[in-house]
Amino acid sequence: MGGGCELVNTIYQSDLPRMVTAMAEWCACLTIIAKYPRRYGGPRLWGLLGAGLAVQCLFLTMTDALHIILWLPCMMAAVGLMLALIAACCDMPLTSAAYCTVRAFLLAEFAASLGWQLYSYTRYALGWQDAETKKNVLAAAILAAVFAVVFFGMYWLEKRRADPRTAMAFQFKELWSPVLMALACFFLSNLSFVYSDTPFTSSELTDIYNIRTLVDLAGVTMLYAYHVQRCELYMQRELDAIQHILQNQYIQYRQSRESIEVINHKYHDLKHQIAVLRAEQDDAKRIAYLDGMEEEIRDYEAQNKTGNSVLDTVLTGKSLYCARHGVELTCVADGARLEFMDVMDICTIFGNILDNAIECELRIEDKGKRLIHLAVYARKDFLVIRCENYCPEEIEFQDGLPVSTKRDAVYHGYGIKSIRHAAGKYGGAMTVHSRDEWFEINLMIPLAAGIAMDRREEAQR
Repeated sequence: MGGGCELVNTIYQSDLPRMVTAMAEWCACLTIIAKYPRRYGGPRLWGLLGAGLAVQCLFLTMTDALHIILWLPCMMAAVGLMLALIAACCDMPLTSAAYCTVRAFLLAEFAASLGWQLYSYTRYALGWQDAETKKNVLAAAILAAVFAVVFFGMYWLEKRRADPRTAMAFQFKELWSPVLMALACFFLSNLSFVYSDTPFTSSELTDIYNIRTLVDLAGVTMLYAYHVQRCELYMQRELDAIQHILQNQYIQYRQSRESIEVINHKYHDLKHQIAVLRAEQDDAKRIAYLDGMEEEIRDYEAQNKTGNSVLDTVLTGKSLYCARHGVELTCVADGARLEFMDVMDICTIFGNILDNAIECELRIEDKGKRLIHLAVYARKDFLVIRCENYCPEEIEFQDGLPVSTKRDAVYHGYGIKSIRHAAGKYGGAMTVHSRDEWFEINLMIPLAAGIAMDRREEAQR
């Protein structure tokens, strides 16, 4: 046992300095902070980052000489400091910050272990064991190169992926999987520093370095694969929800069309009845009454005649609903400009725009303030779709989109996303604003998209 303790002490003297660990942990936090939305910017952000680096380095340096029994509590405290820095800088829930901290910690362990292992190998290969100046320069150069490759490489992998917001909305129980993976890798990678005579450890310094580096690499890879799989799962769930909304909007369109055809048929029959009554009755008062009925029929026939039958159907169905619920819906639309768009996309865009606006208006008690205005027109080379509705509520925005007011907000808000998705198919863009108690949504779609689609269809024919 005495020889084992002496060996462990020798290994600890050759282990990587706490300052290197602190720098690696700070760089790993910086990789996370650079990707996700931040609470602050400018000097305030840099002040937090500088304070985080100073505290991390100071804490790990001061605890370097403590007894080995306190090593684990000190590492837990260091992870807590990483969590505090990420939570203070990133605009995300605490559970999401904890998940990011777990990934950052294991990445820091891998970067520090790899850098120090390469430095130790190079130093002994060059025979610079006693050349302090050369050793310091060599350590700084190798560690800087390894940190640059590891952290910039991870940042590049992370940045090229767009994480769905729902994938980063962690519940506390969902943290157990990544935390257990990280703990298993951390303890396996450092087991040889505590116990050198077990079936899973080694007493050779080079073997200990290899075990630590390779196990940490495996841990980083597992957590990255877990993250990618989670994001793809939630992205597929989002796409399924959007597809469900698209299908529902199309079903509503068909139902509205059938209803309107029935109404048109009834009004057509009514015309003939009026003609018969006019022929049979010659009373001036009755004629005036019948003239009024004909005027109402003409008003009905004229409403929502935009030049696009799909838009007419959607608007008529929504107009009838608004009329029954005391919502004033006005529309000025050049529907002929929508001919290049697919029926499903027209249903999706206008169905969701009006559904969201109507839902907002129904929460207003004063029916005189339930106002919605829709406009569709061409401006230069763009198709403009604009809808504004009175909205006295304070609306919270996240990532440029309004946050759902429904209780289960994580699984709602797909209507706005489906509008943006449909417009994006034609190279369009969507913006939303809330100002002066009015909510406004604007879509701008290049009319050249319609020309290009027509040409493709002609080429296919």
